Amino acid sequence: MQTNLADFIKDTREGKEAEDILRKCVHCGFCTATCPTYQLLGDELDGPRGRIYLIKQVLEGKPATVKTQQHLDRCLTCRNCETTCPSGVQYGRLVDIGRQVVEKQVGRPLFQKLNRAALKAVLPRKWIFNPAMKLGQSLRAVLPKSLQNKVPVAQDAGLWPQTEHARKMLLLDGCVQPAMSPNINAATARVLDAMGVQLQIAPKAGCCGAIRYHLNEHEDGLNDMRMNIDAWWPYVEAGAEAIVMTASGCGATVKEYGHLLAHDEAYAARAAKISALTRDLSEILPEFQPQLVQCLQGKINKRIAWHPPCTLQHGQQIRGKVEGLLTAIGVDVKLCADSHLCCGSAGTYSVLQPKLSYQLRDNKLRNLAATDAEMILSANIGCLTHLQSGTDTPVIHWVELIDQMMQVQEAEIEPG
Repeated sequence: MQTNLADFIKDTREGKEAEDILRKCVHCGFCTATCPTYQLLGDELDGPRGRIYLIKQVLEGKPATVKTQQHLDRCLTCRNCETTCPSGVQYGRLVDIGRQVVEKQVGRPLFQKLNRAALKAVLPRKWIFNPAMKLGQSLRAVLPKSLQNKVPVAQDAGLWPQTEHARKMLLLDGCVQPAMSPNINAATARVLDAMGVQLQIAPKAGCCGAIRYHLNEHEDGLNDMRMNIDAWWPYVEAGAEAIVMTASGCGATVKEYGHLLAHDEAYAARAAKISALTRDLSEILPEFQPQLVQCLQGKINKRIAWHPPCTLQHGQQIRGKVEGLLTAIGVDVKLCADSHLCCGSAGTYSVLQPKLSYQLRDNKLRNLAATDAEMILSANIGCLTHLQSGTDTPVIHWVELIDQMMQVQEAEIEPG
């Protein structure tokens, strides 16, 4: 695609990156076939090809409009189009650049500004979010359905193992997951402890940066990333062999630290190192498959449906690892029809675009129900909460199932 970027951006870092991405696009349209919003709305401008054209126009100097902003806002940033694209167009990076330019040109109505400001202020800050979530859980029974959907039932995380091991890995605790589903990280710690690996949490690490970055506050998001690098670096220097991600959305972001901070001389090298060390849990546990098979094979007879988050299968390009491990230990795992499509959670999307989000959720749940599964597994806190809000079928993180199986195994071998 030929480009002629406007003076305001053509010589900037973002402009050069956007131009490189735009020139790879051949407008073949393969991406529209796998775009969830295009499938729902049938509008070319609500598909990747149309949005790329809108971004190109704005970067070439055509003033952005509210309509331009609306079409970009409706994008889930699921990156399914990146998986489909034969030309390797990095659409996710392009839409981040385009959205920020449009935001500066168009602005927003007061309600939208307040809504987005609240998300950026509350979600990344545990000291605000955790008490708010606890209050919501205590009042959950009397909350309206729209709020109940965002407030999961309180759960007991269980014990965190205290055993020292020679092998040590860092764990990103996350910003909302510890309050919404504390058992996920605790279950991960217990499973890896049984495999001889000690998980460590850096107290000063916080939000991965995705929330603010994807809400067009790029510098604030980058500052969140820098804070995490500073918090993790002493552990990295002490020999932590990996940084474990139990939320695939966070993992997709942390793996891009090296790229996003490549322009920052003070952080570029360390950011690249952090990205290189980052591993989704599904990249780590298969190493221990023989041990898991030995102790767990045949311990569960439930029919399981696996929902792969977009940030895992499209963002991180990880497919088949969870299903392969679970199948190896004897779990009957099924993928639903259109398993490549987004469930509609997409970070803050379910708050900012609720109508489209719930349409996608209900479509996904219908397909999952068709598998006759007794339980739904996923790998991202947003997907888990969003899907659970529309079904009575239990929806849990896949490591929680392994943890449950291991606890049953331990109970069986205990004397008396």
